[in-house]
Amino acid sequence: MFIPDTKLKTLSAAMLMAAGGFAAAPAMAEDFYAGKTIEMVVPFGEGGATYVAAKFLEPFLEQHLPGNPKVNVRTRPGGGSILGANWFQQNAEPDGETILFTTSSTSNPYVLGMDAVAYDLAAMRPAYSLPFGAVVYVSPNTGIESPADLHSSDMPLIYGGIAAAASDLPVLLSFELLELDLRAVLGFDGRGPARLAFERGETNIDFQFTPAYMSQVVSMVEAGTAVPIMTGGAVGDDGVLSARDQAFPDYPSVYEVYEELHGEPPSGVEWDAFQAIGATTFNFGLTAYLPEGTPDEVLDIFEEAIAAINADPEYQDKSQEAIGGYDLLPASVVTGSLRESLQPSDEVRDYLRTLLAEKYDVQL
Repeated sequence: MFIPDTKLKTLSAAMLMAAGGFAAAPAMAEDFYAGKTIEMVVPFGEGGATYVAAKFLEPFLEQHLPGNPKVNVRTRPGGGSILGANWFQQNAEPDGETILFTTSSTSNPYVLGMDAVAYDLAAMRPAYSLPFGAVVYVSPNTGIESPADLHSSDMPLIYGGIAAAASDLPVLLSFELLELDLRAVLGFDGRGPARLAFERGETNIDFQFTPAYMSQVVSMVEAGTAVPIMTGGAVGDDGVLSARDQAFPDYPSVYEVYEELHGEPPSGVEWDAFQAIGATTFNFGLTAYLPEGTPDEVLDIFEEAIAAINADPEYQDKSQEAIGGYDLLPASVVTGSLRESLQPSDEVRDYLRTLLAEKYDVQL
């Protein structure tokens, strides 16, 4: 199920109302985390959007969770996030003190049923999600100045990413949809290292999610060393990923770029696949998972804390620049829709498995 962008903007009020329902929670919840430390596992290297967002949220969680716990962000990179997620599955206790904070780099391999996956994502309990966008940009050396130039680059396009079945997937699907001729170099430990390859001139087309784009790429655009081309888009009132991202209203969506290049709206299994993976990637962008068996009390505590964070004036102010101003979504909003998004149609799943196996040599 897609969550329209317009609804995302109204969720804060709904969450504040929901928080009132927890006013009668047992007194023990008031100091539940007193003297405790929460380990937030980020299954990527430092510098990417997940790490940036985790560090941004760290002090707000410490302030608004009852008992004011210490929150430590721990990176566990490798396998396009699979190694860190496997570690979490095998080691995290259901006591609310270990969180897996990750992206579709973790959910995509799960959906595809990859052999390396040893975690049961659907059995875990999402505590909250942070929606975000993605911006594709190119080097000015390509001669590309706008989407209309994508098929007439002055040099071969080279893209650097983590893994085809990881969080790169929706962007790779957009390249397929737009019929871009490029070479994908995969195997980076995170989007941060991929961005550094772009800065060194080793690649010339890249994307970053909102947190990293805001903190790392905007300055490159201002300096003229990166040219923004498009965003993944946002879900409009029609339930389609056709609207512009609220954080980047001046950048066209993939949907708009397709229309510009082809003279008609996108359709077919290629578009359906982009939409399906885009929903998981963007609507639920960064999701914090708690282990299977985590008691409802812990989820209730996070529900109230997330409402308080969204209402915090400091969060509202700083999040605009750091993460695009998106509100956090609590478990009550995320859980059902996220589980549904992990189950695409057979046609889409077959298309994805075939594309990944034949073009990117992904062993499924």
